[in-house]
Amino acid sequence: MVWNGERARMVATGDDHKVTPAELFFDLVFVYAITQVTALMAVAPSPLRVVGGMVVLALLWWCWCCFAWLGNVVRADSGALFGVLVTVMAVVLIVSLAVPEVFADEPGGLSAPLVFVLCYGAVRVLHLASYWLSGPGDRALRVTLRRTALASVLPPLVLLLIGSAYSGRVQLLLWLGAVAVDYGGIYVTGSSGWRVNSPGHFAERHGLIVIIALGESIVAMGVGVSGFPLTVAVLGASAAGLLLSAGLWRLYFRQLGEAAEHRLAALDGDDRTRFARDVYTFLHLPLVAGVVLCALGMKKALHQVADTGHYGLAEPLHGVVAWSLTGGVGVYLLGAAAIVLRTTGRRPFALAAGGVCCLAAGPLVGLVPALVALAALATTAAALVWVHGRRTSGTFEAVEAA
Repeated sequence: MVWNGERARMVATGDDHKVTPAELFFDLVFVYAITQVTALMAVAPSPLRVVGGMVVLALLWWCWCCFAWLGNVVRADSGALFGVLVTVMAVVLIVSLAVPEVFADEPGGLSAPLVFVLCYGAVRVLHLASYWLSGPGDRALRVTLRRTALASVLPPLVLLLIGSAYSGRVQLLLWLGAVAVDYGGIYVTGSSGWRVNSPGHFAERHGLIVIIALGESIVAMGVGVSGFPLTVAVLGASAAGLLLSAGLWRLYFRQLGEAAEHRLAALDGDDRTRFARDVYTFLHLPLVAGVVLCALGMKKALHQVADTGHYGLAEPLHGVVAWSLTGGVGVYLLGAAAIVLRTTGRRPFALAAGGVCCLAAGPLVGLVPALVALAALATTAAALVWVHGRRTSGTFEAVEAA
């Protein structure tokens, strides 16, 4: 594929395409963006602020997913697309800078909500334009792009713009509606026209974003203890937090990721596209959201353990922060259970039951010391991963048979 001359070529990918360094470079800005979402919720934790953080994360996720799909059909390190990626990185960096004030704009300077919305719209337009230019002879793709623009880009952008003129619950409700319309629009437009050329590339891209989210949970712990003395309790809490992240890592990379990639590779045409949409675009969002929510709880738990001047070791987490610690793991486990169900058709009872219990365990977290809650959660998550692993030893056989 050639666009505007040899130096600006858009090069189509093959079925053996792998993740390029350009895409790894592109992901760096989303490391900062995810960190900003955690910071947004941590400044003044409340149920509304947590919902707002998830809305922002869903919008950022869409920005990332758009170019994960595009990078699967056109090489990201070719001249034209690499230039687009760098431009999008600059725009997403501005979005990230606006995140802390997106629901509580400070006086002076530009309007953070408006800047966020305009930059988000720019990313979506750049994605559609790049896709349009990548397939000049693909009529099915262009029909789908037009439908996407009308059903999944324009209406949500209007709602986001209207919401940026308000604050509080009105803004949050309008933005939540925009997310619902945006994601629902993908089903309206259908799967015809979209392509997944390389299953290996597509699976690897999404595995990398899970790694980024898990990395944020570790960074959050470091931020929580920053500026405080290093104590035995801090070391113990850090070890428990790392064990929890390791359990979530193992569940995905040893028990989910490979099975999903095998299933994706076994499909073709619209069946492959629908599977990629369901398992990767939609069901990976709960994985990332769950880790970000859990990172909020881990950050606050480590902070309380380290800040002995204001908290005792017997002090529990309170309010929505207490829920986010276990609730984040619950969201992650339920997302993982849905991926197993969609991939293999089997019902992962251990993951589903564990996810529901973690979602409901918030009040219990408020009754025990933060360090104990974190250690118990890490142990429980490790046990759930072990049980699920033993019950799914025939995963690959089931996937291949399907």
